[in-house]
Amino acid sequence: MSNEAIILLGVGFYLLVMLVIGFYASKRAGTSSTEFMVAGRNMPVMLCSMTIVATWFGGGSMMGGAGASYQGGLLAVVADPFGAALCLLLVGFFFVRIFRRLRLLTVIDFFENRYGKTAATIAAIGSISSNIGWTGGLLVAFGVIFQSLTNIPLEIGILGGALVVFIYTCVGGMWAVAMTDFVQIIIIVIGLLCLLVVVLIDVGGWANITPHLADNSFSLMPEDGDAAVWLNYFRAWVIFGLADVSAQTLMQRASSARTEQVAQNSFYIAGVAHLIIGLIPVMLGIIASVTMLGITSPETIIPELALAHLHPVAIAIFVGALLAAIMSSADSALLAAASVFSVNILPLFKNQISDRERLLATRIAIPVLGTIAIYVAIRVQLVYELILDANSVILVCVTVPFILGIWWPKANRAAALSSMLGGFLVWLITVLIAPDFPGDLLGLVAGLMVFLSVGIFTQQLDPPRPLRNGEGEEVEFGDRLGVLPLFRAAD
Repeated sequence: MSNEAIILLGVGFYLLVMLVIGFYASKRAGTSSTEFMVAGRNMPVMLCSMTIVATWFGGGSMMGGAGASYQGGLLAVVADPFGAALCLLLVGFFFVRIFRRLRLLTVIDFFENRYGKTAATIAAIGSISSNIGWTGGLLVAFGVIFQSLTNIPLEIGILGGALVVFIYTCVGGMWAVAMTDFVQIIIIVIGLLCLLVVVLIDVGGWANITPHLADNSFSLMPEDGDAAVWLNYFRAWVIFGLADVSAQTLMQRASSARTEQVAQNSFYIAGVAHLIIGLIPVMLGIIASVTMLGITSPETIIPELALAHLHPVAIAIFVGALLAAIMSSADSALLAAASVFSVNILPLFKNQISDRERLLATRIAIPVLGTIAIYVAIRVQLVYELILDANSVILVCVTVPFILGIWWPKANRAAALSSMLGGFLVWLITVLIAPDFPGDLLGLVAGLMVFLSVGIFTQQLDPPRPLRNGEGEEVEFGDRLGVLPLFRAAD
């Protein structure tokens, strides 16, 4: 049997297992949108932690991270895994307790309760766009793997991976996503560790690599540079570290957790785990910068290392780890986008929507939005850049109103709308006239300044709305920090 046949057989078996798990999870998905979107708010800490890690550790972390470190060392991967891990820890400490208490289906519900329909619609469009871009980047990674290891055209790999994700996410919702994530993160860790050990043995150990590395390979700060260099450096930290604190994929898991303590601890566990796991492909990329010079497409580093160092049977197993990293994020992004569409966009066109209709709309939206992601993937065909750029709209329009809406009682609608407009315009103008500068970072700063100034001067004209939960009851601003016990039940 040829190497390609062995790999395809292994991939086929892996995809079949994911479908079986998805259909099994459908038994728990129930017939309500709450069960489908947030697992009935009953997810235990281990499952919740694993699904957060699996969601965060996707194709960008594995394929894009290895490729970026191959070209630029640790400094090139500040955004992920470092900024991404920071995001999970910040969410756990500042946001998940209050968001779990709000008992909402989407983060956009928070915007509607706090700022009204216009702000919520803008945030919804940004959230859906970001998740479509994220899914597109992940599907590119899926196609790159197939093309690198089996010579199957990129487009076929994208379509095949998307179809499997569509099916099990549609039938099982959050329970299917979480259960497949649980299996996928185990496969990811085993596959990456095995590859790292084999590669290090084959190259004669780390001592044979370090003499050939550039002096700044492990630097996390620019050694010099102009204002644009330093602004882009800070942008790398905030593009995940701050932009994604309002991500629907994360807040959906906070809402799915059994208790506030489960939500808090799940994010702490996931933040540490993401950094540790995320550094493995980074180290593989750095090793390959010495042992595999001249690779024209750095985002294929991981498949290239597998081909060069693993037996065909081991490659087939490792491909499962690659696909797991991609699918565990793609399913979450699609479910998040579909949830926002059915809960927050559909009511703009139909006033009275039953829970049954919302559930059906969510299931239909998954393949529809996924098809748009396929188009984006085929047109752009870049992993790391596509995933980072997908966050720009969120960073300039959504991040500031979300953070201040939870932490500043005086946050009001006028401030939120002005901040969204100001942040977006600064970002757009910067991209057009000074593309070397990080427009989204400048848009974030502008949005913050606009929000605070407008909010202060419009308190009488536009009184702030209180925080309200899913049942319309007012929720106090206090007791929000993630300081609940880590290893024992909260009082």
